[in-house]
Amino acid sequence: MSYDNTCKYLAEKYPTAFANWLLGIQSPNIEILKTELTNEPIRADAITFLRTANQILHLEFQTLPYSDPPMPLRMLDYSVRLKRQYRCDVEQVVIFLQETTSEIVFTQEYRDRNTSHHYRVIRLWEENPALFLANPGLLPLASLTQTDNPPALLTQVAEQIATIPNREQQGTIASCAQIFAGLRFEKDIIRQLFREEIMQGSVIYQDILQQGVQQGVQRGRQQGESTVILRLLNRRLGTINPVLQEQIRGLSTLLLEELAEALLDFFKVEDLVTWLRRNDPREARISLITRQLNRRIPDIEPSLIERVQGLSIEQLDLLGEALLDFAEIGDLVTWLEEHENLTARGDRTPRTSKADRT
Repeated sequence: MSYDNTCKYLAEKYPTAFANWLLGIQSPNIEILKTELTNEPIRADAITFLRTANQILHLEFQTLPYSDPPMPLRMLDYSVRLKRQYRCDVEQVVIFLQETTSEIVFTQEYRDRNTSHHYRVIRLWEENPALFLANPGLLPLASLTQTDNPPALLTQVAEQIATIPNREQQGTIASCAQIFAGLRFEKDIIRQLFREEIMQGSVIYQDILQQGVQQGVQRGRQQGESTVILRLLNRRLGTINPVLQEQIRGLSTLLLEELAEALLDFFKVEDLVTWLRRNDPREARISLITRQLNRRIPDIEPSLIERVQGLSIEQLDLLGEALLDFAEIGDLVTWLEEHENLTARGDRTPRTSKADRT
């Protein structure tokens, strides 16, 4: 179960808790709108609409500070459509889960020449943990709130979960808490604090296990298909270089099936490279980030571009955010060295943030 799914589950399971937190009201009559308004399937799991007596609360959860179309435009679009359909006030709140210095998490307005539209942004890492620790519906998010001592906060979360009398609810809250804690803590720390037997009766825990099984089956299928396709490509085009081999091994099962059909029309390695550029999400990120870097820092050495091309999708997303602050080639070099070292150590996040460096 993803972060988005879990956020949606909590907001719809405990709508009173979210309305109290975000609207300052305590109303037992909150309706969960199962509207067809969400026309973006990729974002549907991150969006929740709650209706009180005289307004709609539109919640959108974000892990990474990226959105297409841009978040301000999305908020304007939803606001207009909600007002048109329900004829009432709309309160929009975007909740960012993971700490970042991206300007997107500090943007709360859409503005062009003729239009201005405001919405609220909550940066969870700035929120006081007290409210979250006191409410079971918000408790799973508490480990991401403001603290000078993250391990101590996570311990508090585990202790509060242990006091929930209903065993099924306790297991579900513990499962959700583990999912969110993964954004800030290593797995070993989480496992030390949360007992597995508590969660085994949880519906969400079973979903996580089932998802793991399905991912294992899918991964095995993906590996088998990539091996076959590489053999076909080697026969058709000659030996494929290791960089392209790794890129093909990283493709989804769906893309591998599309490549299996497309390769029948390949006559040279350049045909494969062109196809990958058009279809591989990682290649698309590399192309976009390379263009952004060249605009921001002219005359980048080819060796640095090669290092960028070797980054993972997660690292490319982080670089896409960080390059907005680059002023010279040294900024890129420093960033690459830092994140390449992190990969070598197996760390999840950099030791220092932008704020720490300034």
